[in-house]
Amino acid sequence: MKINIDIDDKHAETTITIQANEWSQELDDIVSLIKKRKPQRLFGMLEDQTVLLNPEEIDFIYAENRKVFAVVNEKRLEIKMKLYEAEEALIIHDFMRFSKSVIGNINQIQRFELAFNGNLCVFFHSGNKEYITRKYVADIKEKLEMGGRG
Repeated sequence: MKINIDIDDKHAETTITIQANEWSQELDDIVSLIKKRKPQRLFGMLEDQTVLLNPEEIDFIYAENRKVFAVVNEKRLEIKMKLYEAEEALIIHDFMRFSKSVIGNINQIQRFELAFNGNLCVFFHSGNKEYITRKYVADIKEKLEMGGRG
């Protein structure tokens, strides 16, 4: 893939042109990524305080008992979003689905271990761990091979 960027005062607005010989999954992903540009930060609740969260510091986000929590180091902060909303907002920060109730930051992954049931246990740089169900393992492996920092 070749990328050309032309920055000039003559352009009234930003325009993106993609040239290809056929539609592909890669193009679909690029268009989705461009459309899903969301705010860079989330707000989390810790006791009675609202905390500004930097997506790069979040290990994973999970849903439990109709609430959604972000895990940053040893802290678990409630966020006032649905899990799918967080997933859409954080896709540009390399968050991916780990299971039905968890999305994770692949850039915070330190290592994997195969669990007895075929799932992968993910260990984060912070020491936290979470499981990736078999359904999502191939997608995450592909993302890491394509340049996720991991």
